[in-house]
Amino acid sequence: MLANKASAQKYFNVQDYGAKADSSTLATVAIQKAIAAAVKVGGGTIYFGPGKYLTGPIHLKSNINILIDAGAELHFSDNFDHYLPAVPSRWEGTMVNNFSPLFYAYEAENISITGRGLINGNGKKWWATSENFANVQPTKYMEIFKQNNKNVIAPDLKGWIERGFLRPPFIQFMFCKNVLIQGIKIINSPFWTVNPQFCENVTVQGVTIENPPSPNTDGINPESCRYVHISDCHISVGDDCITIKSGKDRDGRRMNVPAENYTITNTTMLSGHGGVVIGSEMSGGVKKIVISNCVFDGTDRGIRIKSARGRGGVVEDIRVSNIIMKNIQDEAIVLNMQYAKTEVEPVSERTPIFRNIHFSNITGVDINVAGKIVGIEELPVDQITFNDIQMDAKEGFNLLNASNIEFHQVTVNAKNGSALKTDNVTNLELNGFKTNKPLADSPVISLKNTSNVFIHNSWPKAGSPNFVSISGSKSSNFTIKNNNFKALKNPVIKSSEVKEKLVFD
Repeated sequence: MLANKASAQKYFNVQDYGAKADSSTLATVAIQKAIAAAVKVGGGTIYFGPGKYLTGPIHLKSNINILIDAGAELHFSDNFDHYLPAVPSRWEGTMVNNFSPLFYAYEAENISITGRGLINGNGKKWWATSENFANVQPTKYMEIFKQNNKNVIAPDLKGWIERGFLRPPFIQFMFCKNVLIQGIKIINSPFWTVNPQFCENVTVQGVTIENPPSPNTDGINPESCRYVHISDCHISVGDDCITIKSGKDRDGRRMNVPAENYTITNTTMLSGHGGVVIGSEMSGGVKKIVISNCVFDGTDRGIRIKSARGRGGVVEDIRVSNIIMKNIQDEAIVLNMQYAKTEVEPVSERTPIFRNIHFSNITGVDINVAGKIVGIEELPVDQITFNDIQMDAKEGFNLLNASNIEFHQVTVNAKNGSALKTDNVTNLELNGFKTNKPLADSPVISLKNTSNVFIHNSWPKAGSPNFVSISGSKSSNFTIKNNNFKALKNPVIKSSEVKEKLVFD
């Protein structure tokens, strides 16, 4: 009855086109027929009622909504043959022809996947093939990949492309406009889960993603997109929860399409290597990103920005605010330009840039390391600020190769060592830097090869051995004013290699 009433509303019930709701037969052809019928009349809603449907890849066209109703489950086949022939795709930032993604669209407009149902990628077989790849004999899939990718521009460091077996993303829309993914639950992705590429106006709202411990099963990876809105999601996955990317190495620079104008808000993130991550594939650049009102509980890292020499690209104009973190296994905040270790090289298009990145109103408890900034010697991380931060951590902040760094009203309770350590840092300001617990045999702030430092309105807890330790022959130009050092006998110490006098209040 629904199908007849819904026809006038441009609903296309897949069961009317031969799909079985008991997963007894493959529904791929029936779904294709329903989509073709909708396209013929200008678009419509492809309806999945309660039941279980077994299917291969689903290719959307313009003006198509996939509606997976409450009680409906789409189970995707784990027969690799069902995802051939190969389609244009992007895999970890490299343009390739590969297995079809489970949901796929190319140059479509006004497309969506909505509802309260479930989609299951049945990724276990894909994961096993990936994990055991070193022991796998050459297969027809490797030969197909080789034939379809004779001119691929592989990344600088050899790896997956040369292996010739690339698992498909779960949802990958390429060069599309006006994309909506809303309400559904997604489990067991073969690879990255929600992965729009080169798309404009993308909304992911109220989506639950659950992948068990598994290789590279990131949650939401919008790559080289514009105007992306992610909100009200719940994510627990085998890799990063949300990752922002824009291409890898030479191929990423060739495409040269940045990820820009993203908002990420009101989302909880549990298991995952990182909560929100930028990079390391960011060769097209990442800019104008807002991350707010999120909870990270149990991720390996909280906010992570990563790159390496050879990537190129600029990460800039990033705002992170109103974040709660708990039980973070590594760093709560990390900016790392040495994600892959390489030798110092002249500044060029291969050189990544991190600048104008701001963190505010962040609370962290049960943290391993409060924060880490690791720049590169030839082009340090630049213009980073921390405002209203409270961290209870085993270790504090560590800064290497950075400039124009500011801490305002930051409290770090570091159980082991200093609350702040620096090396090769210029233009450092601390205003209201505070600790609440004594630090055993360590200064609150340990500055090495750090210059142009202004420390004011700061105070340590009584019982700290001293507040500032200064070392390194490159250390110079220190102004230390209006601080509360009454509880300390020796608030500032400097090594003999520091020749310059200090300016005190």
